[in-house]
Amino acid sequence: MIVVTGPGDPDDPGDPGDPDDGDGGPAPQKCMWAGEEIPCKGEDGYWSNEMMCYISPSPADYPPDDPIWEGHYPEGAIYLCYNPYIAGSRAVSFWSRNPPAGPAAPPDPRVLAQRAIAAMNLQAVMIGIVPEDAPGRVGVIGMPTWMWAANPTQSTIGPITRSASAGGVTVTATAKVDKVVWDMGDGKSVTCTGPGTPYADSYGKQSSPSCGHTYTREGRYTVTATSYWTVDWAGLGQRGTIPLQFSRSTAITMGEVQVLVR
Repeated sequence: MIVVTGPGDPDDPGDPGDPDDGDGGPAPQKCMWAGEEIPCKGEDGYWSNEMMCYISPSPADYPPDDPIWEGHYPEGAIYLCYNPYIAGSRAVSFWSRNPPAGPAAPPDPRVLAQRAIAAMNLQAVMIGIVPEDAPGRVGVIGMPTWMWAANPTQSTIGPITRSASAGGVTVTATAKVDKVVWDMGDGKSVTCTGPGTPYADSYGKQSSPSCGHTYTREGRYTVTATSYWTVDWAGLGQRGTIPLQFSRSTAITMGEVQVLVR
């Protein structure tokens, strides 16, 4: 999941509403109401000159079928629009795909989620397989082939958590592998929901208890392991899922038992 904390002080370095440091960039945007300059940020959220109100994430948890989502759930989020300068005004809830623009608007949490994912260095599993892809290593057709994630790490099997921050907002993302699909190179594939069981000589001719395959024809086969990752995220009233996949390949040789006749 992604946990997003609220925006920091608008005068903090890096906030989207910061004045320029005098390097020739654009001048800071002002917040205006009825011809008067007003604070760009306060207890009611940040000011949107376009919507003429302060914007903040709605604290209400609207069900997916609520009309306020306009059929877009779970994309975007529900926000509150409130103008304290209008006597008797009340906050109005509305749906928006992105945080409405404003001088002190927080960064898009989806962008921060991508930055957090980039920091994870996610990869395909390191392939563990018997028979190995090594000189002189030949498997026997009809005998079990074992597959597993060799030397599993957070970056190859998960779960892994990383954070990214900007403009006073911190996004923390957690990713994990849901399954590994093994394309065995003989037209068959095997789906394994865990890292598999590493083979040991003591197992002998047993089949893998968690992730295995049996070849019926001799030959040289390219085996590809594809890891399917899921990143669930939520924050600033938004939520979603980011699917990712990574692949790695190796090759193995399968042959028949040679019988020595004297």
